[in-house]
Amino acid sequence: MNTQLYIRDIQALFDDVQRSRIFEDQKMMTDAVPLFPVAEINEKYEKERVAADFDLKAFVLSNFDFLGATVSIQREDHLPIDQHIEKLWDELTRTAYEERGTLLKLPKPYIVPGGRFNEFFYWDSYFIMLGLQVSGRVEMMKNIVENCSYLIRNIGFVPNASRTHFLSRSQPPYFSLMLDLLAESTGDENVYIEYYDTLEKEYEFWMDGEEGLNNDTQSKRVLKTDNGDILNRYYDAENTPRPESYLIDIEDHENAPGEEFYRNIRSGCESGWDFSSRWFSDGETIQSIETLNISQVDVNCLLWHLEKTLAKASGLKHFKEKEKYFSERAAKRRQVIDAYFWDQDARTYKDYHIKKHKNTVSEHIAALYPLFLGLASDEQAKAVSEIIAEKFLYKGGLVTTTKRSGQQWDLPNAWAPYQWLGFVSMKNYGFTQLANDIKNNWCSNVERVYANTGKLMEKYNALDNEAIAGGGEYPNQDGFGWTNGVYLKLKQ
Repeated sequence: MNTQLYIRDIQALFDDVQRSRIFEDQKMMTDAVPLFPVAEINEKYEKERVAADFDLKAFVLSNFDFLGATVSIQREDHLPIDQHIEKLWDELTRTAYEERGTLLKLPKPYIVPGGRFNEFFYWDSYFIMLGLQVSGRVEMMKNIVENCSYLIRNIGFVPNASRTHFLSRSQPPYFSLMLDLLAESTGDENVYIEYYDTLEKEYEFWMDGEEGLNNDTQSKRVLKTDNGDILNRYYDAENTPRPESYLIDIEDHENAPGEEFYRNIRSGCESGWDFSSRWFSDGETIQSIETLNISQVDVNCLLWHLEKTLAKASGLKHFKEKEKYFSERAAKRRQVIDAYFWDQDARTYKDYHIKKHKNTVSEHIAALYPLFLGLASDEQAKAVSEIIAEKFLYKGGLVTTTKRSGQQWDLPNAWAPYQWLGFVSMKNYGFTQLANDIKNNWCSNVERVYANTGKLMEKYNALDNEAIAGGGEYPNQDGFGWTNGVYLKLKQ
């Protein structure tokens, strides 16, 4: 696979375009497809830019194709919401059988989230699959798994999304959970055998750097605590401004100390939570972001699931040694999740601060993961359920944190993935009423916004059902992959 970051090939032009703000959305230029060979465009640019009457926007529009930069959903008729979603599956389907600009090629069709997100996203696709399962679209579920497998086999991991500028990071590792969903939908456990090598390769990516770590040190996504335990964290291989948020990053960096600012920003993106007070040392400002100093409860729980799945797949393949190895790793990880992420005083799960050797202060909804995957004791689950009911559940669904910072992964926003995680978590431990409240509060919010606007949103305001959710680096998007998926699954 050609992983050449073509944006670097047009860096001078790209830098000028992003700094001049000729497009409202910085993602526009990253998604543009060159109409001519890049060397030719660069040569033209160097020659023409010196002219007194040079028009940068006109130059860009005549040398790049912006078709398909956003997914526009138009509806004359106001269909019932479930019919609307069925139509959306087709409208959000894309193919990329060859590379175009920054877009990576993929062997199978896929579903994009919608709005400005016109490429394949990793963790979104799991929640999209939940809805595809309800819709009986098993073929598309298989396509998603096959695309993830193709990326893992060819790149070594599933990038954040299927563009060249995301080749430095992944997203929450949901591939093993995707296989569970596919096996459940088809009744065929052979998927674990079929994708065994893929599972193992993804695991190698997340554990890369583990060998040779001393106590209290980190390498890429792995760290060894001062007690000699292995944990994971989110990480990005690059320490430069994100092309898709180029000027935002440069401006934020002007007021931010620290040599790793850009990598901390990018590592926050690998978590999917871009951005949240969860990553800020002062709890307020993005300039204090310290994602790299944090080992996150969610990624460690997801890697436990990957280890469990590898143990199961090894068993199916009669790899006795590997079954033992991955079973032991999963058992050990289960212990460290309890030791490092359970905050006895706060009665909930929290992230672990690598440098301070204690839990972070942020109260956030990722505390659900040990319940979602059945890792919490009954007593822990009860404590978490009480905090969820008291601090996170509002009339419009579950919020992500208890803090208002203006960031989109903070109060008052409710995001689809965590409504599903919340519902399943509470069901797992017998808190049926709370599970139903989570489902009903969020689904009625989705239905109310749809009735008023005809749109399915990326995120929702859980506190004020009249308001459109906001915060973050771009407006709320319409489409929307994971909302459609989780809504259908919860209503089922």
